[in-house]
Amino acid sequence: MTEGTQRRLAAIVSADVVGYARLMGRDEAGTLRRLNAHRSELIDGLIEKHGGRIVKTMGDGLLLEFASVVAAVECCVAVQEGMAARNADAGEDAIRFRIGVHLGDVIVEGDDIFGDGVNIAARLQEIGEAGGVVISSNAHDSVHGRIEAGFVDGGEQDLKNIARPVRVWRWSGDSGRTAVPSNGAPLPLPDKPSIAVLPFDNMSGDPEQEYFADGVTEDIITALSKFHSFLVIARHSTFTYKGRAVNVGDVGRELGVRYVVEGSIRKAGNRVRVTAQLIEAAGGNHLWAERYDRDLEDIFALQDEISETIVGAVEQEIGSVERSRATRKRPDSLEAWELLQRGLHHVWQMNREGLEAGADLLRQSIAKDASFAQAHSQLAFTLLHQVFLGTTDDAGRTLSDAEIHTTEALKYDNGDSLAHEMFARILSVQHRHDEAVTEAKRAVQFNPNSASANMALAFVCMSANRSAEALDPIDRAIRISPKDPRLFTHLLTKGFLLGEVGRLDEGLELIRQATSMPHGDYRPALMLARFASEAGFIEEAQKAAERVMELNPDFTLKLFETKLQANFHPDVMQRIIHYLSRLDLPKE
Repeated sequence: MTEGTQRRLAAIVSADVVGYARLMGRDEAGTLRRLNAHRSELIDGLIEKHGGRIVKTMGDGLLLEFASVVAAVECCVAVQEGMAARNADAGEDAIRFRIGVHLGDVIVEGDDIFGDGVNIAARLQEIGEAGGVVISSNAHDSVHGRIEAGFVDGGEQDLKNIARPVRVWRWSGDSGRTAVPSNGAPLPLPDKPSIAVLPFDNMSGDPEQEYFADGVTEDIITALSKFHSFLVIARHSTFTYKGRAVNVGDVGRELGVRYVVEGSIRKAGNRVRVTAQLIEAAGGNHLWAERYDRDLEDIFALQDEISETIVGAVEQEIGSVERSRATRKRPDSLEAWELLQRGLHHVWQMNREGLEAGADLLRQSIAKDASFAQAHSQLAFTLLHQVFLGTTDDAGRTLSDAEIHTTEALKYDNGDSLAHEMFARILSVQHRHDEAVTEAKRAVQFNPNSASANMALAFVCMSANRSAEALDPIDRAIRISPKDPRLFTHLLTKGFLLGEVGRLDEGLELIRQATSMPHGDYRPALMLARFASEAGFIEEAQKAAERVMELNPDFTLKLFETKLQANFHPDVMQRIIHYLSRLDLPKE
Protein backbone atom coordinates (compact mmCIF):
# COMPACT_ATOMS: atom_id res chain seq x y z
CA MET A 1 0.00 0.00 0.00
CA THR A 2 1.49 3.35 -1.01
CA GLU A 3 1.87 6.35 1.26
CA GLY A 4 -1.41 8.24 1.60
CA THR A 5 -3.60 5.17 1.13
CA GLN A 6 -5.57 3.36 3.82
CA ARG A 7 -8.12 0.63 4.28
CA ARG A 8 -11.48 0.87 6.02
CA LEU A 9 -14.78 -0.96 6.30
CA ALA A 10 -17.52 0.83 4.40
CA ALA A 11 -20.95 0.40 2.86
CA ILE A 12 -20.47 0.84 -0.87
CA VAL A 13 -23.34 1.74 -3.20
CA SER A 14 -23.22 1.46 -6.98
CA ALA A 15 -26.14 2.97 -8.94
CA ASP A 16 -26.75 3.02 -12.67
CA VAL A 17 -29.48 4.34 -14.98
CA VAL A 18 -31.25 1.53 -16.85
CA GLY A 19 -31.36 1.98 -20.64
CA TYR A 20 -29.35 5.20 -20.51
CA ALA A 21 -28.08 4.92 -24.08
CA ARG A 22 -31.62 4.42 -25.39
CA LEU A 23 -32.88 7.44 -23.43
CA MET A 24 -30.01 9.61 -24.68
CA GLY A 25 -30.59 8.44 -28.23
CA ARG A 26 -34.22 9.50 -28.07
CA ASP A 27 -33.71 12.85 -26.32
CA GLU A 28 -30.22 13.73 -25.15
CA ALA A 29 -30.97 17.21 -23.78
CA GLY A 30 -34.22 16.14 -22.12
CA THR A 31 -32.63 13.09 -20.50
CA LEU A 32 -29.80 15.15 -19.01
CA ARG A 33 -32.26 17.75 -17.78
CA ARG A 34 -34.48 15.14 -16.10
CA LEU A 35 -31.51 13.30 -14.57
CA ASN A 36 -30.10 16.52 -13.10
CA ALA A 37 -33.53 17.41 -11.71
CA HIS A 38 -33.83 14.01 -10.01
CA ARG A 39 -30.37 14.50 -8.52
CA SER A 40 -30.96 18.01 -7.19
CA GLU A 41 -34.57 17.56 -6.06
CA LEU A 42 -34.37 14.04 -4.56
CA ILE A 43 -31.24 11.94 -4.68
CA ASP A 44 -28.47 14.25 -3.43
CA GLY A 45 -30.60 15.36 -0.48
CA LEU A 46 -31.31 11.76 0.56
CA ILE A 47 -27.61 10.88 0.35
CA GLU A 48 -26.73 13.81 2.61
CA LYS A 49 -29.59 13.04 5.01
CA HIS A 50 -28.32 9.46 5.49
CA GLY A 51 -24.70 10.47 6.00
CA GLY A 52 -23.37 9.29 2.66
CA ARG A 53 -20.93 10.88 0.25
CA ILE A 54 -20.71 10.83 -3.52
CA VAL A 55 -17.33 9.33 -4.38
CA LYS A 56 -17.71 9.93 -8.10
CA THR A 57 -20.20 10.14 -10.95
CA MET A 58 -19.77 8.22 -14.19
CA GLY A 59 -22.19 9.67 -16.71
CA ASP A 60 -25.23 7.56 -15.89
CA GLY A 61 -23.82 6.09 -12.68
CA LEU A 62 -22.97 6.97 -9.09
CA LEU A 63 -20.50 5.47 -6.62
CA LEU A 64 -21.38 6.25 -2.99
CA GLU A 65 -19.83 5.50 0.39
CA PHE A 66 -21.57 5.30 3.77
CA ALA A 67 -20.14 4.68 7.22
CA SER A 68 -23.34 2.80 8.19
CA VAL A 69 -24.77 -0.02 6.06
CA VAL A 70 -28.19 0.51 7.67
CA ALA A 71 -28.13 4.14 6.52
CA ALA A 72 -26.91 3.09 3.08
CA VAL A 73 -29.73 0.59 2.51
CA GLU A 74 -32.39 2.94 3.93
CA CYS A 75 -31.13 5.66 1.60
CA CYS A 76 -31.25 3.36 -1.45
CA VAL A 77 -34.78 2.21 -0.70
CA ALA A 78 -35.88 5.83 -0.17
CA VAL A 79 -34.30 6.81 -3.50
CA GLN A 80 -36.11 4.04 -5.36
CA GLU A 81 -39.44 4.82 -3.69
CA GLY A 82 -38.99 8.49 -4.51
CA MET A 83 -38.06 7.74 -8.11
CA ALA A 84 -41.11 5.49 -8.50
CA ALA A 85 -43.35 8.39 -7.47
CA ARG A 86 -41.56 10.83 -9.79
CA ASN A 87 -41.79 8.37 -12.70
CA ALA A 88 -45.51 7.70 -12.22
CA ASP A 89 -46.51 9.72 -15.28
CA ALA A 90 -43.20 9.77 -17.14
CA GLY A 91 -43.97 6.91 -19.55
CA GLU A 92 -41.05 6.13 -21.87
CA ASP A 93 -39.13 9.10 -20.45
CA ALA A 94 -38.89 7.46 -17.02
CA ILE A 95 -35.38 7.35 -15.56
CA ARG A 96 -34.96 4.27 -13.40
CA PHE A 97 -31.96 3.08 -11.42
CA ARG A 98 -30.47 -0.28 -10.57
CA ILE A 99 -28.67 -0.20 -7.22
CA GLY A 100 -26.18 -2.58 -5.59
CA VAL A 101 -24.99 -2.39 -1.95
CA HIS A 102 -22.08 -4.25 -0.33
CA LEU A 103 -20.40 -4.03 3.07
CA GLY A 104 -16.67 -4.64 2.78
CA ASP A 105 -13.11 -3.34 2.88
CA VAL A 106 -12.15 -0.51 0.57
CA ILE A 107 -8.79 1.03 -0.29
CA VAL A 108 -8.90 4.81 0.08
CA GLU A 109 -6.70 7.10 -1.98
CA GLY A 110 -7.60 10.74 -1.55
CA ASP A 111 -11.33 11.03 -2.20
CA ASP A 112 -11.50 7.83 -4.28
CA ILE A 113 -12.09 4.23 -3.17
CA PHE A 114 -11.01 0.95 -4.80
CA GLY A 115 -10.89 -2.78 -4.14
CA ASP A 116 -13.07 -5.87 -4.17
CA GLY A 117 -15.73 -4.14 -2.10
CA VAL A 118 -16.28 -1.62 -4.87
CA ASN A 119 -16.20 -4.31 -7.56
CA ILE A 120 -18.79 -6.46 -5.76
CA ALA A 121 -21.16 -3.49 -5.35
CA ALA A 122 -20.86 -2.77 -9.08
CA ARG A 123 -21.57 -6.40 -10.01
CA LEU A 124 -24.57 -6.50 -7.67
CA GLN A 125 -25.95 -3.44 -9.42
CA GLU A 126 -25.53 -5.16 -12.79
CA ILE A 127 -27.75 -8.11 -11.78
CA GLY A 128 -30.42 -5.87 -10.27
CA GLU A 129 -33.73 -4.93 -11.78
CA ALA A 130 -34.97 -1.48 -12.68
CA GLY A 131 -36.30 0.24 -9.58
CA GLY A 132 -34.78 -2.38 -7.27
CA VAL A 133 -31.96 -2.78 -4.75
CA VAL A 134 -29.65 -5.81 -4.54
CA ILE A 135 -27.51 -6.25 -1.42
CA SER A 136 -24.87 -8.80 -0.48
CA SER A 137 -25.29 -11.22 2.41
CA ASN A 138 -22.67 -9.17 4.32
CA ALA A 139 -24.93 -6.14 4.09
CA HIS A 140 -28.09 -8.13 4.79
CA ASP A 141 -26.67 -9.64 7.99
CA SER A 142 -26.15 -6.11 9.30
CA VAL A 143 -29.56 -4.67 8.35
CA HIS A 144 -31.84 -7.66 8.97
CA GLY A 145 -34.42 -6.73 11.61
CA ARG A 146 -33.14 -3.15 11.77
CA ILE A 147 -34.97 -1.65 8.81
CA GLU A 148 -38.60 -1.79 7.66
CA ALA A 149 -37.84 -2.77 4.06
CA GLY A 150 -38.09 -6.50 3.37
CA PHE A 151 -35.58 -8.34 1.20
CA VAL A 152 -36.05 -11.67 -0.61
CA ASP A 153 -33.21 -14.19 -0.67
CA GLY A 154 -31.87 -14.35 -4.22
CA GLY A 155 -29.50 -17.27 -3.57
CA GLU A 156 -25.81 -17.52 -4.39
CA GLN A 157 -24.80 -15.76 -7.60
CA ASP A 158 -21.65 -16.03 -9.69
CA LEU A 159 -20.62 -12.42 -10.30
CA LYS A 160 -18.37 -11.45 -13.19
CA ASN A 161 -14.68 -11.36 -12.21
CA ILE A 162 -15.50 -12.16 -8.57
CA ALA A 163 -13.74 -15.34 -7.42
CA ARG A 164 -16.41 -16.71 -5.08
CA PRO A 165 -20.20 -16.82 -5.39
CA VAL A 166 -22.01 -14.10 -3.43
CA ARG A 167 -25.39 -14.66 -1.75
CA VAL A 168 -27.68 -11.79 -2.65
CA TRP A 169 -30.90 -10.31 -1.28
CA ARG A 170 -33.36 -8.35 -3.41
CA TRP A 171 -35.83 -5.54 -2.77
CA SER A 172 -38.23 -4.10 -5.33
CA GLY A 173 -40.92 -1.52 -4.89
CA ASP A 174 -43.03 -2.96 -7.71
CA SER A 175 -44.67 -6.27 -6.87
CA GLY A 176 -47.17 -6.25 -9.68
CA ARG A 177 -45.02 -7.17 -12.65
CA THR A 178 -44.82 -10.89 -12.03
CA ALA A 179 -46.84 -13.56 -10.31
CA VAL A 180 -44.36 -13.41 -7.41
CA PRO A 181 -44.00 -10.29 -5.24
CA SER A 182 -40.36 -9.22 -5.31
CA ASN A 183 -40.54 -6.43 -2.74
CA GLY A 184 -40.10 -8.63 0.30
CA ALA A 185 -43.84 -8.71 0.99
CA PRO A 186 -45.28 -12.13 1.89
CA LEU A 187 -46.83 -14.11 -0.92
CA PRO A 188 -50.60 -14.34 -0.36
CA LEU A 189 -51.81 -17.64 1.07
CA PRO A 190 -53.97 -19.65 -1.35
CA ASP A 191 -57.51 -20.70 -0.51
CA LYS A 192 -56.41 -24.29 0.19
CA PRO A 193 -53.75 -25.93 2.38
CA SER A 194 -50.26 -24.94 1.23
CA ILE A 195 -47.09 -26.85 2.12
CA ALA A 196 -43.34 -26.58 1.65
CA VAL A 197 -41.18 -29.65 2.34
CA LEU A 198 -37.65 -28.52 3.18
CA PRO A 199 -34.69 -30.76 2.26
CA PHE A 200 -34.26 -33.44 4.93
CA ASP A 201 -30.89 -33.18 6.70
CA ASN A 202 -28.38 -35.96 6.06
CA MET A 203 -27.28 -37.05 9.55
CA SER A 204 -25.18 -40.00 8.37
CA GLY A 205 -21.89 -38.13 8.43
CA ASP A 206 -21.28 -39.37 4.89
CA PRO A 207 -21.57 -36.78 2.09
CA GLU A 208 -22.23 -39.64 -0.34
CA GLN A 209 -25.60 -40.15 1.36
CA GLU A 210 -26.84 -36.69 0.34
CA TYR A 211 -28.54 -38.24 -2.67
CA PHE A 212 -30.46 -40.58 -0.35
CA ALA A 213 -31.77 -37.77 1.87
CA ASP A 214 -32.63 -35.67 -1.20
CA GLY A 215 -34.43 -38.63 -2.76
CA VAL A 216 -36.62 -39.22 0.28
CA THR A 217 -37.49 -35.50 0.38
CA GLU A 218 -38.34 -35.39 -3.30
CA ASP A 219 -40.52 -38.49 -3.09
CA ILE A 220 -42.52 -36.92 -0.25
CA ILE A 221 -42.92 -33.70 -2.28
CA THR A 222 -44.11 -35.73 -5.27
CA ALA A 223 -46.57 -37.74 -3.19
CA LEU A 224 -48.07 -34.60 -1.66
CA SER A 225 -48.12 -32.67 -4.94
CA LYS A 226 -50.55 -35.11 -6.54
CA PHE A 227 -53.30 -34.06 -4.14
CA HIS A 228 -55.44 -31.50 -5.94
CA SER A 229 -56.59 -30.14 -2.57
CA PHE A 230 -53.08 -28.83 -1.77
CA LEU A 231 -50.68 -26.25 -3.10
CA VAL A 232 -47.23 -27.81 -2.76
CA ILE A 233 -44.07 -25.78 -3.43
CA ALA A 234 -41.78 -27.30 -6.05
CA ARG A 235 -38.46 -28.98 -5.30
CA HIS A 236 -36.43 -26.28 -7.08
CA SER A 237 -37.65 -23.62 -4.65
CA THR A 238 -37.52 -25.60 -1.40
CA PHE A 239 -34.03 -26.89 -2.18
CA THR A 240 -32.70 -23.31 -2.20
CA TYR A 241 -32.84 -23.66 1.61
CA LYS A 242 -30.63 -26.77 1.61
CA GLY A 243 -27.77 -26.63 4.10
CA ARG A 244 -29.01 -23.42 5.72
CA ALA A 245 -30.37 -22.70 9.18
CA VAL A 246 -33.80 -21.24 8.45
CA ASN A 247 -36.62 -19.60 10.33
CA VAL A 248 -39.85 -21.43 9.55
CA GLY A 249 -41.82 -18.18 9.72
CA ASP A 250 -39.55 -16.63 7.08
CA VAL A 251 -39.99 -19.69 4.86
CA GLY A 252 -43.76 -19.40 5.16
CA ARG A 253 -43.69 -15.74 4.18
CA GLU A 254 -41.19 -16.14 1.33
CA LEU A 255 -42.98 -19.11 -0.24
CA GLY A 256 -46.53 -18.17 0.69
CA VAL A 257 -47.38 -21.38 2.57
CA ARG A 258 -49.28 -22.20 5.75
CA TYR A 259 -47.32 -25.35 6.65
CA VAL A 260 -43.66 -26.39 6.56
CA VAL A 261 -42.27 -29.94 6.81
CA GLU A 262 -38.77 -30.49 8.21
CA GLY A 263 -36.88 -33.70 8.84
CA SER A 264 -33.63 -35.62 8.99
CA ILE A 265 -32.32 -39.00 7.85
CA ARG A 266 -29.60 -41.21 9.29
CA LYS A 267 -28.68 -44.28 7.25
CA ALA A 268 -26.41 -46.92 8.78
CA GLY A 269 -25.97 -50.33 7.21
CA ASN A 270 -29.38 -51.84 6.59
CA ARG A 271 -31.17 -49.51 9.01
CA VAL A 272 -32.54 -46.03 8.53
CA ARG A 273 -33.82 -43.50 11.05
CA VAL A 274 -36.13 -40.77 9.78
CA THR A 275 -37.51 -37.88 11.81
CA ALA A 276 -40.21 -35.59 10.44
CA GLN A 277 -42.26 -32.73 11.81
CA LEU A 278 -45.11 -30.60 10.49
CA ILE A 279 -45.07 -26.96 11.59
CA GLU A 280 -47.61 -24.17 11.21
CA ALA A 281 -45.40 -21.49 9.70
CA ALA A 282 -47.07 -18.35 11.04
CA GLY A 283 -47.08 -19.34 14.70
CA GLY A 284 -44.31 -21.93 14.76
CA ASN A 285 -46.71 -24.48 16.30
CA HIS A 286 -45.68 -28.14 15.90
CA LEU A 287 -48.75 -29.98 14.64
CA TRP A 288 -47.10 -33.38 14.42
CA ALA A 289 -43.66 -34.94 14.92
CA GLU A 290 -42.47 -38.53 14.73
CA ARG A 291 -39.30 -40.64 14.64
CA TYR A 292 -39.11 -43.85 12.63
CA ASP A 293 -36.50 -46.63 12.90
CA ARG A 294 -36.91 -49.09 10.04
CA ASP A 295 -35.12 -51.56 7.86
CA LEU A 296 -33.89 -49.96 4.65
CA GLU A 297 -36.19 -52.18 2.57
CA ASP A 298 -39.16 -50.41 4.19
CA ILE A 299 -38.19 -46.94 2.92
CA PHE A 300 -40.94 -46.76 0.28
CA ALA A 301 -43.68 -47.74 2.71
CA LEU A 302 -42.24 -45.23 5.18
CA GLN A 303 -42.38 -42.41 2.62
CA ASP A 304 -46.03 -43.23 1.96
CA GLU A 305 -46.74 -43.33 5.69
CA ILE A 306 -45.15 -39.92 6.26
CA SER A 307 -47.04 -38.41 3.33
CA GLU A 308 -50.36 -39.89 4.48
CA THR A 309 -49.78 -38.63 8.04
CA ILE A 310 -49.08 -35.11 6.78
CA VAL A 311 -52.20 -35.24 4.61
CA GLY A 312 -54.29 -36.44 7.53
CA ALA A 313 -52.93 -33.76 9.85
CA VAL A 314 -53.57 -30.95 7.39
CA GLU A 315 -56.72 -31.88 5.51
CA GLN A 316 -59.24 -34.32 6.97
CA GLU A 317 -61.62 -34.00 4.05
CA ILE A 318 -59.52 -35.55 1.29
CA GLY A 319 -61.46 -38.54 0.12
CA SER A 320 -60.28 -42.00 -0.75
CA VAL A 321 -60.64 -41.29 -4.48
CA GLU A 322 -57.99 -38.58 -4.38
CA ARG A 323 -55.79 -40.67 -2.08
CA SER A 324 -55.92 -43.47 -4.62
CA ARG A 325 -55.13 -41.13 -7.48
CA ALA A 326 -52.12 -39.79 -5.58
CA THR A 327 -50.38 -43.17 -5.36
CA ARG A 328 -47.76 -44.26 -7.87
CA LYS A 329 -45.95 -47.43 -8.80
CA ARG A 330 -42.91 -48.10 -6.64
CA PRO A 331 -39.85 -49.90 -8.00
CA ASP A 332 -39.39 -53.58 -7.26
CA SER A 333 -35.73 -52.94 -6.44
CA LEU A 334 -34.33 -50.62 -3.76
CA GLU A 335 -31.09 -50.60 -5.74
CA ALA A 336 -32.97 -49.27 -8.78
CA TRP A 337 -34.36 -46.42 -6.65
CA GLU A 338 -30.91 -45.58 -5.26
CA LEU A 339 -29.43 -45.51 -8.76
CA LEU A 340 -32.27 -43.18 -9.79
CA GLN A 341 -31.47 -40.79 -6.93
CA ARG A 342 -27.75 -40.87 -7.74
CA GLY A 343 -28.60 -40.10 -11.35
CA LEU A 344 -30.84 -37.16 -10.50
CA HIS A 345 -28.11 -35.78 -8.23
CA HIS A 346 -26.03 -35.37 -11.44
CA VAL A 347 -28.88 -34.37 -13.76
CA TRP A 348 -29.81 -31.30 -11.69
CA GLN A 349 -26.38 -29.82 -12.47
CA MET A 350 -27.82 -29.15 -15.94
CA ASN A 351 -24.52 -29.25 -17.81
CA ARG A 352 -22.99 -31.69 -20.29
CA GLU A 353 -21.09 -33.71 -17.69
CA GLY A 354 -24.01 -33.90 -15.27
CA LEU A 355 -26.51 -34.95 -17.92
CA GLU A 356 -24.19 -37.63 -19.30
CA ALA A 357 -23.39 -39.06 -15.87
CA GLY A 358 -27.05 -38.90 -14.87
CA ALA A 359 -28.20 -40.68 -18.04
CA ASP A 360 -25.70 -43.49 -17.41
CA LEU A 361 -26.97 -44.04 -13.86
CA LEU A 362 -30.61 -43.91 -14.96
CA ARG A 363 -29.91 -46.60 -17.57
CA GLN A 364 -28.37 -48.70 -14.77
CA SER A 365 -31.54 -48.16 -12.74
CA ILE A 366 -33.66 -49.42 -15.63
CA ALA A 367 -31.34 -52.44 -16.01
CA LYS A 368 -32.14 -53.33 -12.37
CA ASP A 369 -35.91 -52.87 -12.85
CA ALA A 370 -37.16 -52.52 -16.41
CA SER A 371 -40.69 -51.72 -15.16
CA PHE A 372 -39.57 -48.70 -13.07
CA ALA A 373 -41.64 -46.02 -14.80
CA GLN A 374 -40.03 -43.10 -12.95
CA ALA A 375 -36.55 -44.11 -14.15
CA HIS A 376 -37.81 -44.22 -17.75
CA SER A 377 -39.50 -40.80 -17.51
CA GLN A 378 -36.49 -39.21 -15.79
CA LEU A 379 -34.19 -40.64 -18.47
CA ALA A 380 -36.48 -39.15 -21.14
CA PHE A 381 -36.27 -35.82 -19.28
CA THR A 382 -32.46 -36.04 -19.24
CA LEU A 383 -32.23 -36.91 -22.93
CA LEU A 384 -34.57 -34.11 -23.97
CA HIS A 385 -32.50 -31.61 -22.02
CA GLN A 386 -29.40 -32.86 -23.79
CA VAL A 387 -31.21 -31.91 -27.00
CA PHE A 388 -32.56 -28.57 -25.73
CA LEU A 389 -29.19 -27.51 -24.26
CA GLY A 390 -27.23 -28.71 -27.30
CA THR A 391 -25.01 -31.15 -25.36
CA THR A 392 -25.64 -34.15 -27.62
CA ASP A 393 -23.74 -34.84 -30.82
CA ASP A 394 -26.73 -36.59 -32.41
CA ALA A 395 -29.94 -34.74 -31.58
CA GLY A 396 -32.12 -36.93 -33.79
CA ARG A 397 -30.99 -40.16 -32.16
CA THR A 398 -31.21 -38.68 -28.66
CA LEU A 399 -34.75 -37.44 -29.31
CA SER A 400 -35.75 -40.88 -30.62
CA ASP A 401 -34.27 -42.49 -27.49
CA ALA A 402 -36.26 -40.09 -25.31
CA GLU A 403 -39.47 -41.08 -27.11
CA ILE A 404 -38.76 -44.78 -26.50
CA HIS A 405 -38.32 -44.24 -22.75
CA THR A 406 -41.40 -42.01 -22.58
CA THR A 407 -43.44 -44.80 -24.15
CA GLU A 408 -41.99 -47.30 -21.66
CA ALA A 409 -42.82 -45.02 -18.72
CA LEU A 410 -46.44 -44.65 -19.84
CA LYS A 411 -46.72 -48.40 -20.41
CA TYR A 412 -45.78 -49.15 -16.82
CA ASP A 413 -47.50 -46.15 -15.18
CA ASN A 414 -50.00 -44.13 -17.20
CA GLY A 415 -50.38 -41.77 -14.23
CA ASP A 416 -46.76 -40.62 -14.37
CA SER A 417 -47.06 -36.84 -14.85
CA LEU A 418 -43.46 -36.43 -16.02
CA ALA A 419 -43.94 -39.05 -18.74
CA HIS A 420 -46.98 -37.18 -20.10
CA GLU A 421 -44.97 -33.95 -19.91
CA MET A 422 -42.12 -35.49 -21.91
CA PHE A 423 -44.57 -36.87 -24.46
CA ALA A 424 -46.05 -33.38 -24.85
CA ARG A 425 -42.58 -31.93 -25.48
CA ILE A 426 -41.82 -34.60 -28.08
CA LEU A 427 -45.14 -34.05 -29.86
CA SER A 428 -44.41 -30.32 -29.94
CA VAL A 429 -41.01 -30.88 -31.53
CA GLN A 430 -42.76 -33.07 -34.11
CA HIS A 431 -45.11 -30.15 -34.94
CA ARG A 432 -48.10 -32.08 -33.59
CA HIS A 433 -49.00 -28.97 -31.64
CA ASP A 434 -52.64 -29.59 -30.72
CA GLU A 435 -51.83 -33.12 -29.55
CA ALA A 436 -48.96 -31.68 -27.50
CA VAL A 437 -51.30 -29.26 -25.73
CA THR A 438 -53.72 -32.08 -24.90
CA GLU A 439 -50.91 -34.24 -23.53
CA ALA A 440 -49.47 -31.39 -21.44
CA LYS A 441 -52.91 -30.81 -19.92
CA ARG A 442 -52.89 -34.49 -18.90
CA ALA A 443 -49.53 -33.96 -17.18
CA VAL A 444 -50.98 -31.06 -15.18
CA GLN A 445 -54.11 -33.08 -14.36
CA PHE A 446 -52.00 -35.90 -12.91
CA ASN A 447 -49.80 -33.49 -10.93
CA PRO A 448 -51.29 -29.99 -10.63
CA ASN A 449 -48.45 -28.94 -8.32
CA SER A 450 -45.71 -29.68 -10.82
CA ALA A 451 -44.04 -26.43 -11.86
CA SER A 452 -42.37 -28.38 -14.65
CA ALA A 453 -45.70 -29.70 -16.01
CA ASN A 454 -47.25 -26.23 -15.91
CA MET A 455 -44.19 -24.80 -17.67
CA ALA A 456 -44.49 -27.51 -20.31
CA LEU A 457 -48.16 -26.63 -20.86
CA ALA A 458 -47.24 -22.95 -21.23
CA PHE A 459 -44.43 -23.79 -23.63
CA VAL A 460 -46.41 -26.09 -25.92
CA CYS A 461 -49.29 -23.58 -26.00
CA MET A 462 -46.80 -20.91 -27.01
CA SER A 463 -45.33 -23.21 -29.66
CA ALA A 464 -48.83 -23.93 -30.97
CA ASN A 465 -49.51 -20.20 -31.47
CA ARG A 466 -52.02 -20.35 -28.59
CA SER A 467 -50.21 -17.89 -26.35
CA ALA A 468 -53.31 -16.61 -24.53
CA GLU A 469 -53.90 -20.13 -23.17
CA ALA A 470 -50.34 -20.23 -21.82
CA LEU A 471 -50.61 -17.32 -19.38
CA ASP A 472 -52.46 -19.18 -16.61
CA PRO A 473 -50.05 -22.15 -16.50
CA ILE A 474 -46.96 -19.93 -16.54
CA ASP A 475 -48.36 -17.97 -13.59
CA ARG A 476 -49.06 -21.26 -11.77
CA ALA A 477 -45.50 -22.43 -12.42
CA ILE A 478 -44.08 -19.23 -10.94
CA ARG A 479 -46.38 -19.45 -7.92
CA ILE A 480 -45.49 -23.10 -7.28
CA SER A 481 -41.75 -22.39 -7.54
CA PRO A 482 -41.24 -18.74 -6.53
CA LYS A 483 -37.54 -19.18 -5.72
CA ASP A 484 -36.64 -21.32 -8.72
CA PRO A 485 -32.93 -20.95 -9.62
CA ARG A 486 -33.96 -20.67 -13.27
CA LEU A 487 -36.65 -18.08 -12.64
CA PHE A 488 -35.22 -16.08 -15.52
CA THR A 489 -36.58 -18.69 -17.95
CA HIS A 490 -40.06 -18.38 -16.43
CA LEU A 491 -39.98 -14.58 -16.67
CA LEU A 492 -38.65 -14.80 -20.22
CA THR A 493 -41.44 -17.17 -21.22
CA LYS A 494 -44.13 -15.00 -19.64
CA GLY A 495 -42.64 -11.89 -21.24
CA PHE A 496 -42.67 -13.61 -24.62
CA LEU A 497 -46.30 -14.63 -24.14
CA LEU A 498 -47.40 -11.14 -23.13
CA GLY A 499 -45.67 -9.71 -26.19
CA GLU A 500 -47.36 -12.28 -28.43
CA VAL A 501 -50.84 -11.36 -27.13
CA GLY A 502 -50.27 -7.65 -27.66
CA ARG A 503 -49.28 -6.59 -24.12
CA LEU A 504 -45.92 -5.40 -25.41
CA ASP A 505 -44.94 -3.00 -22.61
CA GLU A 506 -45.57 -5.61 -19.90
CA GLY A 507 -43.79 -8.28 -21.88
CA LEU A 508 -40.73 -6.13 -22.50
CA GLU A 509 -40.42 -5.30 -18.81
CA LEU A 510 -40.37 -8.97 -17.85
CA ILE A 511 -37.85 -9.79 -20.57
CA ARG A 512 -35.64 -6.96 -19.30
CA GLN A 513 -35.83 -8.50 -15.84
CA ALA A 514 -34.84 -11.88 -17.29
CA THR A 515 -31.83 -10.38 -19.10
CA SER A 516 -30.65 -8.70 -15.89
CA MET A 517 -30.47 -12.01 -14.01
CA PRO A 518 -27.23 -14.02 -13.98
CA HIS A 519 -27.09 -16.66 -16.71
CA GLY A 520 -24.98 -17.57 -19.71
CA ASP A 521 -27.91 -17.96 -22.08
CA TYR A 522 -28.28 -15.82 -25.21
CA ARG A 523 -32.06 -16.29 -25.50
CA PRO A 524 -33.19 -13.50 -23.13
CA ALA A 525 -31.07 -11.00 -25.07
CA LEU A 526 -32.45 -12.38 -28.35
CA MET A 527 -36.07 -12.00 -27.24
CA LEU A 528 -35.32 -8.52 -25.91
CA ALA A 529 -33.96 -7.68 -29.37
CA ARG A 530 -37.06 -9.16 -31.02
CA PHE A 531 -39.67 -7.28 -28.93
CA ALA A 532 -37.70 -4.03 -28.59
CA SER A 533 -37.50 -4.06 -32.37
CA GLU A 534 -41.26 -4.43 -32.62
CA ALA A 535 -41.76 -1.63 -30.08
CA GLY A 536 -39.53 0.68 -32.09
CA PHE A 537 -36.74 0.84 -29.46
CA ILE A 538 -34.14 0.20 -32.13
CA GLU A 539 -31.09 1.26 -30.12
CA GLU A 540 -32.07 -1.00 -27.22
CA ALA A 541 -32.81 -3.79 -29.69
CA GLN A 542 -29.42 -3.37 -31.37
CA LYS A 543 -27.58 -3.42 -28.02
CA ALA A 544 -29.43 -6.63 -27.16
CA ALA A 545 -28.42 -8.06 -30.55
CA GLU A 546 -24.78 -7.24 -29.77
CA ARG A 547 -25.19 -9.10 -26.48
CA VAL A 548 -26.51 -12.12 -28.40
CA MET A 549 -23.32 -12.21 -30.47
CA GLU A 550 -21.15 -11.89 -27.34
CA LEU A 551 -22.86 -14.90 -25.75
CA ASN A 552 -23.17 -16.93 -28.96
CA PRO A 553 -20.59 -15.82 -31.57
CA ASP A 554 -21.79 -18.46 -34.05
CA PHE A 555 -25.36 -17.14 -34.08
CA THR A 556 -27.07 -16.56 -37.42
CA LEU A 557 -30.76 -16.06 -38.16
CA LYS A 558 -30.72 -19.04 -40.51
CA LEU A 559 -29.10 -21.31 -37.92
CA PHE A 560 -31.54 -20.14 -35.25
CA GLU A 561 -34.52 -20.80 -37.50
CA THR A 562 -33.18 -24.21 -38.55
CA LYS A 563 -32.37 -25.42 -35.04
CA LEU A 564 -35.46 -24.08 -33.27
CA GLN A 565 -38.16 -24.22 -35.92
CA ALA A 566 -39.52 -27.36 -34.22
CA ASN A 567 -40.10 -25.34 -31.05
CA PHE A 568 -42.37 -22.74 -32.63
CA HIS A 569 -45.46 -22.62 -34.78
CA PRO A 570 -44.45 -21.34 -38.25
CA ASP A 571 -46.42 -18.10 -37.71
CA VAL A 572 -44.59 -17.46 -34.42
CA MET A 573 -41.20 -18.15 -35.98
CA GLN A 574 -42.03 -15.87 -38.92
CA ARG A 575 -42.72 -12.98 -36.51
CA ILE A 576 -39.48 -13.62 -34.62
CA ILE A 577 -37.38 -13.61 -37.79
CA HIS A 578 -39.22 -10.57 -39.20
CA TYR A 579 -38.38 -8.32 -36.27
CA LEU A 580 -34.83 -9.66 -35.82
CA SER A 581 -34.13 -9.06 -39.52
CA ARG A 582 -34.39 -5.31 -38.87
CA LEU A 583 -31.23 -5.51 -36.77
CA ASP A 584 -27.55 -5.93 -37.48
CA LEU A 585 -27.48 -9.69 -36.99
CA PRO A 586 -25.82 -12.12 -39.43
CA LYS A 587 -28.37 -13.68 -41.73
CA GLU A 588 -26.46 -16.90 -42.43
